[in-house]
Amino acid sequence: MTAKSAAAAARATVYGYPRQGPHRELKNAVEGYWKGRVTADALRDTAAGLRRSNWRQLADAGIDEVPTGDFSYYDHVLDTTVLLGAIPARHRTAVAADPLDGYFAMARGTQDVAPLEMTKWFDTNYHYLVPELGPDTAFTADPAKQVTELTEALALGLTPRPVLVGPVTYLLLAKPAPGVPADFDPLTLLDRLLPVYAEILADLRAAGADWVQLDEPALAADRTPAELNAAERAYRDLGTRTDRPKLLVASYFDRLGDALPVLAKAPVDGLALDFTDAAAANLDALAAAGGLPGKRLVAGVVNGRNIWINDLQKSLSTLGTLLGLADRVDIAASCSLLHVPLDASAERDIAPQIRRWLAFAQQKTAEIVTLAKGLTQGTDAITAELAANRADLASRATSPITHDPAVRDRAAAVTDADTHRSLPYADRTTAQRTRLGLPLLPTTTIGSFPQTTALRTARADLRTGRIDTAGYEERIRTEIRDVISFQEKAGLDVLVHGEPERNDMVQYFAEQLTGYLATRHGWVQSYGTRYVRPPVLAGDISRPAPMTVRWTTYAQSLTDRPVKGMLTGPVTMLAWSFVRDDQPLGDTARQVALALRDEVSDLEAAGTAVIQVDEPALRETLPLRAADHPAYLAWATEAFRLTTAVVRPDTQIHTHMCYAEFGDIVQAIDDLDADVISLEAARSHMQVARELAAHGYPREAGPGVYDIHSPRVPGPEEAAALLRTGLKAIPATRLWVNPDCGLKTRGWPETQAALENLVTAARTLREELA
Repeated sequence: MTAKSAAAAARATVYGYPRQGPHRELKNAVEGYWKGRVTADALRDTAAGLRRSNWRQLADAGIDEVPTGDFSYYDHVLDTTVLLGAIPARHRTAVAADPLDGYFAMARGTQDVAPLEMTKWFDTNYHYLVPELGPDTAFTADPAKQVTELTEALALGLTPRPVLVGPVTYLLLAKPAPGVPADFDPLTLLDRLLPVYAEILADLRAAGADWVQLDEPALAADRTPAELNAAERAYRDLGTRTDRPKLLVASYFDRLGDALPVLAKAPVDGLALDFTDAAAANLDALAAAGGLPGKRLVAGVVNGRNIWINDLQKSLSTLGTLLGLADRVDIAASCSLLHVPLDASAERDIAPQIRRWLAFAQQKTAEIVTLAKGLTQGTDAITAELAANRADLASRATSPITHDPAVRDRAAAVTDADTHRSLPYADRTTAQRTRLGLPLLPTTTIGSFPQTTALRTARADLRTGRIDTAGYEERIRTEIRDVISFQEKAGLDVLVHGEPERNDMVQYFAEQLTGYLATRHGWVQSYGTRYVRPPVLAGDISRPAPMTVRWTTYAQSLTDRPVKGMLTGPVTMLAWSFVRDDQPLGDTARQVALALRDEVSDLEAAGTAVIQVDEPALRETLPLRAADHPAYLAWATEAFRLTTAVVRPDTQIHTHMCYAEFGDIVQAIDDLDADVISLEAARSHMQVARELAAHGYPREAGPGVYDIHSPRVPGPEEAAALLRTGLKAIPATRLWVNPDCGLKTRGWPETQAALENLVTAARTLREELA
């Protein structure tokens, strides 16, 4: 096929779409079901309505082929576990009794049964439920959800493409089930799994699927020869079956590297590749591999992870090059649009000119359709769109919002001395212990306490004018008094003020820093029914005034015990925002770090003896390719130290990380030079403690003993057992006792019970150690 005929065949598509609905209808329905206010049938009706709305929205925008099967009540990897019948043994009874309740039990746990472990989806802020597999795992096909959603889309007269997590990625994401030796490799189950995938594909073909998309983002990370061989075997097996639909293998988030020629040669019908950011290298690699003769290429040229408008002319240039490399070239976003909000036009609080720089899911869909039109009909057909796009790009590039000379001069003046504490940890720790006077195994929490209905109502009342600022602040003071009082009675050693004034750990700070924009409707799924509104990091960053000192100082006035100052670290401020793409991330991190450094300095001057700078995103922002790790970790750890190195030796610096794999960044954790780190450990059974010990981590650590993402309350003995495991790796003189994460999403009764049990466990261990 010639380049001209390939262009004529160009179609517009997406890999996936936001699930929540314009007003988070899915969240409300699911949580209503959990609380007994919504029936199972009503929940299913809400979900079906959202799917229909999404598909119609895509079709009306000009999308030729809509994804199905990407919709989920909680998580698409958990859906895959159900699809494959890989239900953990402890959940099988619940799933057999009621599949919907059993599904949510796997996600959230029950009082008696622990949930699946949760961790980050590659280098995004989305969380998935980790499959648990072992040598006895028996896979069985359960394609009902996929077939139902395919049938729904067909009934609307649409062209659907079911989307499944691919077999290789599913196994690479899995972990050994509890009780299975840690060295068990789930990839050894591939030959057992492939017939089940083949059965599902045959069922989808029988139900009317022409194409099926198999997502293999794990192949965009560094893979061993054995793993690449597994990918070759998997797609040779699935591709040579005769009772299947056409197969589109999709990979995204980074360049494919050695996996690209493997997939290019596989007997599948098409590849969907990312051509944005680091993955732009896929273009040259595809050419070097000889292209995709006889196959379909879906080109992800619109960035599905950021919210900035596409450079349409640049994308058309990329697409023009790709025309000679495949039998057909179609246009898509670089990944599922799950990672961006729904509609930028709803952001009426943002100035119209700035709003034109933004592209959420609906706007990205329009960009994809425009590019498909331009590729098919020529640029004359999109002259107006190209002119408007050029004007918007130029407006952003020359805006005073994006360039502040004072901020840039200060960042340029940073020296190496600015990023190091005045004394090493071994000398600091003596001064800190003298100042704080804490017991063995000190207890604390991560920062936030439950965000009650009363708190959310108070914020809404302030926004609508039902109460004034004075009335709102009195409610905040009352909440802080209650939180401090509870912690004292419970026996916690290092207290927090509970963060009642904070809507979100990033947004709260972003709203007080220049260079950031806040959205009102920019919700993005983080996990399950947890949605966040990432702020938009649009320009150069500075701090006009103190942000946390007032409430931290007030809390400290209520108690003799130390109260932690609580800040979100510079890497997390970037990772959980939609960050600017017009300068290196390291430059932006340095600007944010300097703003936070001023806050740390002011907290210390106000008498705060313990300051926690959270960096839960340090691991999740790690590039997928090992070759890119050193540069990232260098600027990321420097930014943290630049934030914290300003304090005296006797001021204790904490940091916190959660829900990621930490084993491969322990050296970077060490390089942060924090005095104390708290990490998620309950679901992973203290794995991180063992990883710290193996590294020889020399500082204090608090591996969590309370999984706050589950409603279950661990008893004192359960917490004590986890602590005993932790003590095998970390000496008692350096071990802290804390939950896995902040308590914002939990209710007060379970929070109180869990923390009281945590304190009881710590006291039990102190007695044993004595």
